[in-house]
Amino acid sequence: MTARTIWAFFKRHAWWIIPLLIADYYLIRWLLRGPSEPEPVAESALIVSPSADPSPPPAPLYGYPTDQQDLWNTESTQVYMPTASGRIESALFGSTRTRRFGNRFLPAFHMGIDIAPMRWDARNRPMDEIYAVRPGRVAYINRIAGNSNYGIYVVLVHDDPVGEIYTLYAHLARVPAGLAEGQAVELGQVIGVMGNTASTGLPMVRAHLHFEIGVIKNERFVSWYRTQDLPMVHGRWHGFNLVGVDPLAIYGEQGAERRFSMLDYLLELSPAFSVVVRASRWPDYFQRYPGLWQGEPFQGDALVMTVSEAGVPLTGRNASEDERAALGRARAHVLEVDEEVLGRNGRRHIIRRDGRWTIGQSGERWLDILTH
Repeated sequence: MTARTIWAFFKRHAWWIIPLLIADYYLIRWLLRGPSEPEPVAESALIVSPSADPSPPPAPLYGYPTDQQDLWNTESTQVYMPTASGRIESALFGSTRTRRFGNRFLPAFHMGIDIAPMRWDARNRPMDEIYAVRPGRVAYINRIAGNSNYGIYVVLVHDDPVGEIYTLYAHLARVPAGLAEGQAVELGQVIGVMGNTASTGLPMVRAHLHFEIGVIKNERFVSWYRTQDLPMVHGRWHGFNLVGVDPLAIYGEQGAERRFSMLDYLLELSPAFSVVVRASRWPDYFQRYPGLWQGEPFQGDALVMTVSEAGVPLTGRNASEDERAALGRARAHVLEVDEEVLGRNGRRHIIRRDGRWTIGQSGERWLDILTH
């Protein structure tokens, strides 16, 4: 076969070889590359499963009263302001202090926490703003520093499953001129500026915020106070009528999975003591906090209360016949004491006398207010 004949055959029958070789080339490249990357999908095109919950968990119920959020650092003077003793624990809640009573030095109770400043002006005065820790209402403003050991202070009230509770912000330098009693406040609203006001005197170097969270003993407090022949100041927002819980415990109880309830907290708190008390009517305290009352309605004779170290009535119920008998002619009788929970007993509502526990002088006033 001549070359001319071969070339004629190729032109007629083998023209398809070139496209085939090109196709093979691209096929081999595709096989060697592996699986391709998926195309990006716009967020708006994403489909959420009906069973998914895209909403974030509820925010904690309590915010912070200042910009200081490192409250768990209980050993730092950058966070907490101790007393003149320099002992950092004196800035915390509980029987953390010692005071002179007559000729004796005895444990003393601190009803809140003392938060140190973070910012100062050119004259070394604190500039920290004070915030409402949750939505509520302004219950009271004391704008006269010398009228109270709290100095200039603000009390807010808030709804809770247990009933109305309070937060208190003390030793303020000033309060906004537009802030008024009865006014609604929002979480994080500025209600004052940190200071060093107090009727007892507080040096500027120890300026701080005294912060409390707690419950109110008696709506009829003003009526009781008038029987004491004392000048009437602060109404029912006098410190005698307020009793707190540990703010750090509250911050520890809340989180993304749990919104704090004062009702649950008080019912779960370990009592320091229980006491049977003679009473002719159901105390106002349990009328306002009925979730703390247990069993049958009050029978109008005597009741038993379990009480925290700070003096918060945690539960109440009717006294049994044996418990009524234990009263004898006394007004109150201590039934049980957990000395570990009672600790240093800075409130001294109960004291040990002649080898047994009994109601102390401060306990008598405490009962007067609760049962008035």
